[in-house]
Amino acid sequence: MDKRLYYPATERNRHAILEVLQSFFPKTGTCLEIASGSGEHLTHFAQNLTGVTFQPSDLEADCLDSIQAWADHLGLSNVRPPRRLDTTQADWDMAKQDVILCINMIHISPWEATLGLMQKAGDLLNQGGFLYLYGPYRRFGAHTAPSNESFDAFLKEKDPRFGVRDLEEVEALATENGLTRTQLVEMPANNFSVVFQRN
Repeated sequence: MDKRLYYPATERNRHAILEVLQSFFPKTGTCLEIASGSGEHLTHFAQNLTGVTFQPSDLEADCLDSIQAWADHLGLSNVRPPRRLDTTQADWDMAKQDVILCINMIHISPWEATLGLMQKAGDLLNQGGFLYLYGPYRRFGAHTAPSNESFDAFLKEKDPRFGVRDLEEVEALATENGLTRTQLVEMPANNFSVVFQRN
């Protein structure tokens, strides 16, 4: 039985995301992805950033199965077995990383998940390492597009703890944990790529 999941949005945005990653990724090193979902993003990056060893993670069992199925299907030797990881938990039992990726998680999880992500990024990233975020954000207290405002209402109806976050609030949290924003890139469909570096 094929356990691979397919997310249409991943097919649409993975090439644009890879272009941003290629601007700062090390030639060799380690990368932890938080909330890897289907695994389609990570395996696409692993195919193109072959000197980097990727550690996928997710909370959901079907996603963990899908990640492994994609890695097996593509025969990727630079993708480690996926791990169950909850960013709100204190102990991640994880080695230091050169890069941490987090794509489309912050708006579909409680704020506590972002708190945990930033705290651990501050602890786990090697000196000069990078945290990469992707998704929709409010800027200076306002939505950047009517579609994002509608999406925000949809998310909050689904779970009041979810919602499109203020980028400035996310940045402040990053700063508290020793991370400095180095890039902000406008992406298709009113999303942003945000790159932070460990001081």
